[in-house]
Amino acid sequence: MDISNKTEKVITFIRDWYQEPSAFIPIHRPLFAQKEKEYLANAIDSGWVSAQGDFLDKAERYLAEYTGAKHCVLTNSGTSALHIGLELADVQPDTDVITQSLTFVATANAISYLNAHPIFVDVEMDTLGMSPESLLEFLETNVQITEEGAVNKISGRRISACVPMHSLGFPCRIDRIGAICREYHIPLVEDAAEALGTVYRNKYVGTFGQTGIYSFNGNKTVTSGGGGAIVTDDDQIAAKARHIITTAKQKDSWEYIHDQRGYNFRMPNLNAALLLAQLESLDSFLEEKRLLAQSYSRLCDEVDLNFIHEPRGSRSNYWLNAILLDDYEERQQFLKDTNDQGVMTRPIWKLMTDLPMYKNCQRSSLSNSMELVSRLVNLPSSVRAVKD
Repeated sequence: MDISNKTEKVITFIRDWYQEPSAFIPIHRPLFAQKEKEYLANAIDSGWVSAQGDFLDKAERYLAEYTGAKHCVLTNSGTSALHIGLELADVQPDTDVITQSLTFVATANAISYLNAHPIFVDVEMDTLGMSPESLLEFLETNVQITEEGAVNKISGRRISACVPMHSLGFPCRIDRIGAICREYHIPLVEDAAEALGTVYRNKYVGTFGQTGIYSFNGNKTVTSGGGGAIVTDDDQIAAKARHIITTAKQKDSWEYIHDQRGYNFRMPNLNAALLLAQLESLDSFLEEKRLLAQSYSRLCDEVDLNFIHEPRGSRSNYWLNAILLDDYEERQQFLKDTNDQGVMTRPIWKLMTDLPMYKNCQRSSLSNSMELVSRLVNLPSSVRAVKD
């Protein structure tokens, strides 16, 4: 079956699944029920709409209990959560931070905000996330352990953190990555922005590192419109995070006393109200997304397309379903035909090393990353609205 016939079958399946015979179908849209409106109204009526309020406290407790983390601190975006997680890992200016080249740009940007230098290693074909083998090879080749910690022999800089990303909701082999980081005394900060609800080896991703972060942007599995979270088991890190995301203001009855450089990164209570309602639906969202993934998998078997399944030992949230086409030309044709017919599909991100601000950064071999960029396509993955 040629790619045009395969594409038509995919389009037909998607329109049947969403019961949308002609309307535009986005890659991901949020689903809201009555509870979101109720909680938002309650937050408005309370008068607490900004960086304090009951919904902030409730949503933080809910998310900490859900993931098994000791602490949760809500921020105004996933990017700001990662920024703070890195700062609290003692990422200093003119240090190096290892991450993956196949990631959303916010991962590299958060490193850059601290005037640190990203180093890019390769990903695995099955997990789409950081390759432990690529990480270890880079460290064995380029790093020596000193009194200052792991030092990059090429740049002369300390390696201050490692940031693997759980791409598209699929877990990377975070246990192996964590073991390597411990061996080299490198703090581990997990970018789980897309992976809320994903389980790896019976543990939620985002809870393997010193800190983990989630995103609640409008396109995520649950959304607060804009928002993020830091989760950690470290009491001091959690306390410091709460302090510096609220402009580092000390508690005082009336004085404005700020004891260090801080940020206005706290999630507003209005957004937390929306988030809490969404979190209470998370399990049902995950069940629906799993049904869609299973249906996509069966379709791909029928039409001979390569569907990306969750790695062994994991349970993915299937935030975005993905297929691998045979080559770049086939990918381009699939993207054109689906989007021309009102079904949004998207390639994965460009490699960070192909962007002008990161093109000169140190990198390992990126063969898997380059292959995925040339072949991968994301399919519509929204949770279906209930039809009357």
